Amino acid sequence: MTQSAPRRVKDYIEISEYTGLDDVIRFLEIIRDSLPADCEPEVRIRGDDVFGHRLTISFLRELSTEEAALDAKYRGEPPPPPNAAIDDLRAKLDQVPFKRTVRG
Repeated sequence: MTQSAPRRVKDYIEISEYTGLDDVIRFLEIIRDSLPADCEPEVRIRGDDVFGHRLTISFLRELSTEEAALDAKYRGEPPPPPNAAIDDLRAKLDQVPFKRTVRG
C-alpha cells in the first residue's frame, strides 16, 4: 500500500472587533511569524451588525497525531505503526502497584 500525502485542514483564528489597532497589529505579527511557510493564510472580515464583526485569519495546517489517527480509523485505513517507546513506557506503568483509597 502506498503512503498518501499528509492531509491538511483549514483552521481559524478570530480577533474581536473590539480590539485596539496596536493589539491587532501585534496579534497579526505574532500569527504571521508562527505560521508555516506553505499554510496559505487569508484574512477576512466576517460577521454582521447583530452578532458583531471579527477579523478572521484562516490557514492550512497538518493534522495532529490524534486527528490523523482518527482520520485513518474512519477511512478504514490500518492504524499507524505503534511507537515502541510509548509501548515500553505503558508496560512499565502497568507494572506500578496501585492502591485505590476510598474517600468518605
